Amino acid sequence: QVQLVESGGGLVQAGDSLRLSCAASGPTFINYAMGWFRQAPGKEREFVAGISRSGSTNTTADSVKGRFTISRDNVKMTLYLQMNSLKPEDTAVYYCAAKGDSRNWYVNRVLSWGQGTQVTVSS
Repeated sequence: QVQLVESGGGLVQAGDSLRLSCAASGPTFINYAMGWFRQAPGKEREFVAGISRSGSTNTTADSVKGRFTISRDNVKMTLYLQMNSLKPEDTAVYYCAAKGDSRNWYVNRVLSWGQGTQVTVSS
């Protein structure tokens, strides 16, 4: 099963940008649809963005649409999340996720999780 390691989180001010990365290990990265979830303190883990195996299609949550962009590099086996115009409500631990297909981005459909990276946005 694919193993995932996130990086790129940090403390930024409202309006700033960050790019998260998720490095995958194992020979089957291209077999997985990939996504990003986040979890704020006291809240449930929620879907942020997902991308198909080939990278040809993607979907984003309404709360980040127009600000966040998901992409993947299947040669480098890396998933990215470009986050622009960050808001304090984007503060959360961000998790990389691998899934069998790019439909139904529910927490219980995820096959493999990364350890998470903290993003904190100050006002």
